[in-house]
Amino acid sequence: MDLKLEMVVLPVSDIDRAKAFYEKVGFRLDVDYTASDDFRVVHFTPPGSECSIIFGKGMTDIPAGAFQGLYLIVSDIDEAHAELTGRGIAVSEIFHDEGGLLHHGHEGGRCVHDGKGQRRIAGLHPERASYGSYLTFSDPDGNGWVLQEVSKRLPGR
Repeated sequence: MDLKLEMVVLPVSDIDRAKAFYEKVGFRLDVDYTASDDFRVVHFTPPGSECSIIFGKGMTDIPAGAFQGLYLIVSDIDEAHAELTGRGIAVSEIFHDEGGLLHHGHEGGRCVHDGKGQRRIAGLHPERASYGSYLTFSDPDGNGWVLQEVSKRLPGR
């Protein structure tokens, strides 16, 4: 049985502000539908992704900005940084983490792995290893996104 992640319901406080932000980031607007005063759905898909985000009125009771560590994969983190900053999106500088494999946090967060915190190291992964370099940004509500450079997929992916 194949199971494919199709959609993530994103908690936002201002639908139109979130819509403008995700358009600016470059996500494709698929649907903006209002059924009633109590229900509106806005559906976006990141370029190249099969999984989408959806937000709106009457969608979720999760507090706006509660999601952290939403991963987007890019093949070139330098190009992604340049494109997002060129679009006026406030992004972090490119970094890698001291563990060298997977960044487990978002803006300024301290995460625990095997009893040790992780630390951001400025710049690209020293060997430019696939899965090793990152940047982050947040939407206007504080939902946190991580861009990870993947130039070569692990076997089976």
